[in-house]
Amino acid sequence: MTNDIKILIINCGSSSIKYQIIMMPTEQVICKGVVERIGAKNAILTYETKTVSLEKIDEIKNHKAGLQKIVEALLDSENGVMKDRNDIEAIGHRVVHGGNSFSSTTLINQKVIKEIKKNINLAPLHNPHNLEGILLAEKLFPSAKQIAVFDTAFHQTIPVKAKKYAIPNEFYDEHGIQVYGFHGTSHKYVSERAIDYLHLKESKIITIHLGNGCSMTAIENGQSVDHSLGFSPSNGLIMGSRSGDIDHSIIFYLVNTLNYTLEAVNNLLTKQSGMLGLTGYNDLRDIQKDAEIGNEDCQLALEMNAYSIKKYIGAYAAAMNGLDAIIFTAGIGENSAVLRKLVCENMDSLGIDLDTQKNQEKLNKIRAINTDISKVKVLVIPTNEELEIAKQVHQLYDI
Repeated sequence: MTNDIKILIINCGSSSIKYQIIMMPTEQVICKGVVERIGAKNAILTYETKTVSLEKIDEIKNHKAGLQKIVEALLDSENGVMKDRNDIEAIGHRVVHGGNSFSSTTLINQKVIKEIKKNINLAPLHNPHNLEGILLAEKLFPSAKQIAVFDTAFHQTIPVKAKKYAIPNEFYDEHGIQVYGFHGTSHKYVSERAIDYLHLKESKIITIHLGNGCSMTAIENGQSVDHSLGFSPSNGLIMGSRSGDIDHSIIFYLVNTLNYTLEAVNNLLTKQSGMLGLTGYNDLRDIQKDAEIGNEDCQLALEMNAYSIKKYIGAYAAAMNGLDAIIFTAGIGENSAVLRKLVCENMDSLGIDLDTQKNQEKLNKIRAINTDISKVKVLVIPTNEELEIAKQVHQLYDI
């Protein structure tokens, strides 16, 4: 095992870059922050250490400029945490889609970069920015090992019966059309925390990742066996602006009868639907606020959202022939007591009984919110994708 090393985690989104420096294996967070609203004149850079918390508003035109701003903050003579760029020994990059090419964390070389490029068509909103972060980091930190952690890797254990679509075999065999699954780093992290917390030797767990993007995973004995997102991160649960599950014939109706272009349909289903399409809001806090004062659209949207989650809980409990725990995580899952209550009520037939008082508590730590008589544990676990990436990078570092 290596000595302590500083690992920089880079998580490039469509308009943001999250970053952390974590000392491994002690898991000490040296600094963390995010660049938000990339491309806007009022972009925000946050930078936080144990002693400093800064927020700057500036024009950040692209991801290259954003990453350069991060490096400047890290090297700042007054508040920085690095003497020079060689302080960083490894960089862990979140990559959303690894296709069938990658089933584990991978040291980046030209062959890996080529494969990530090939998978851009599978995740056009994510992989280009992930790749840009890798290429920029190679230039900015030439002495550091660059390592890719794939969202899809955790779901490689899903059996063929669950990941294959009922379309002609050639599309699976020759074109790789199948369920890939996403948010794998988050699902892996919180499921492992749950297994440790509950002291389970054998386990049947459902993890519920609720943010702007949402997904659920059936996890048996630590392995993903089914997942709500599929070929792309668009189906499954109702999301912030994505429709989730929808009858595919609607697409043909929109094109053939309502004269939508395919591009317009894609834009409709991924950027104008979900909670945004139902309410006009894509921030659940606004939806909950309006629901409380009688907005019927917001009330119905919350009920629909919870109903879609309930259906997957039932399906996965049946598929695994049992259920030990359900886990709520990510921004909405960790913070929305309203949605957790809607999901868990009237679920006693599955052994789920929510303690409404515990559900209202706001604690930034793992906690159980079920009653003592609940057969199924209901947990809230803050996700930490950056720490999970750091763990996997550290494991690979000696290669």
